[in-house]
Amino acid sequence: MRGLSRREFMKGAAGVCAASLMSQVTFGGDKEMPTRMLGGTGEKVSIIGLGGNDAASIGDDRECIDFIRRSIDMGINFMDNAWEYHRGRAEEIMGRALRDGYRKKVFLMTKHHGRDKKVALQHLDDSLKRLQTDVIDLWQFHEIVYPKDPEMIFTMGGIEAAEEAKKAGKVRFIGFTGHKDPAIFKDMLNRDYEWDAVQLPINVFDAHFKSFVNEIVPILKQRNIGVIGMKSLCARYLMRADVCTVSEAINYAFSQPIDTLVSGMRTPEQLEMNMGLAKNFKPMSDENLKNLLAKTKSAALSGEYEPFKTTRRFDGRIGKRLHGIPI
Repeated sequence: MRGLSRREFMKGAAGVCAASLMSQVTFGGDKEMPTRMLGGTGEKVSIIGLGGNDAASIGDDRECIDFIRRSIDMGINFMDNAWEYHRGRAEEIMGRALRDGYRKKVFLMTKHHGRDKKVALQHLDDSLKRLQTDVIDLWQFHEIVYPKDPEMIFTMGGIEAAEEAKKAGKVRFIGFTGHKDPAIFKDMLNRDYEWDAVQLPINVFDAHFKSFVNEIVPILKQRNIGVIGMKSLCARYLMRADVCTVSEAINYAFSQPIDTLVSGMRTPEQLEMNMGLAKNFKPMSDENLKNLLAKTKSAALSGEYEPFKTTRRFDGRIGKRLHGIPI
């Protein structure tokens, strides 16, 4: 990382991101949050969702809880989380934030690493307790980033756990997430299962390199599967490339055929600015989209600015253990 640890870079990049947005965004004010239908679920979700990992990184518990509630009060109703985030603290914080009537205001999603039935159901029980809820709206297989993941899920009992959880009324919808290779997603989608939603990278570089927006999104739209975007700023590597503004990158993501975009926000300023982008959003013209992709193509082709596709640095510890990857 050229002398910087990933943690140090992410912290510094967050500040650069906020400073960059300050000069680019008109805050949303009293405008309503745009919503879109999440695939065939019948549920309307805000076009921007709150990333649970970052929401638990803000400070002490009270600060995190207040931040989550503020985002809901401002119009965000899609809540992202995962069993592994902060070793369970992220779900615990969100569960506390969703007390006092906030739970009924949101569409709650969390992810798990269960590939076999036993582990999947244990993760589910853990998540339900931490989130202090009887039902999770969308339960997703997390980090489908290894070629063996689909086979494991469909032969070791993971998919049976998902169906059992639905029948028990503990989850409403089932999906999966990943950020590595469209080929792995095609394997998941070619299996005999009716997915409700899929979470995948959507950013200005993706169209040129191992493209999820070109190879996977059309399949999802054809099958009426919910499309959840993430990594619109390439895990903040976008600022290193210096080929477009942050607002251009986020507007690009909103302009794609996605239903919501999960955003990692850690400060009130970032929340305000993301709300401004969402509430003032207007789809980019075909010409503007073409021009933006043209000026990002050269930087995108090597995959350098999408390291979650080209390296294992963004793969979680649990997934690495499952596949025998050194941590």
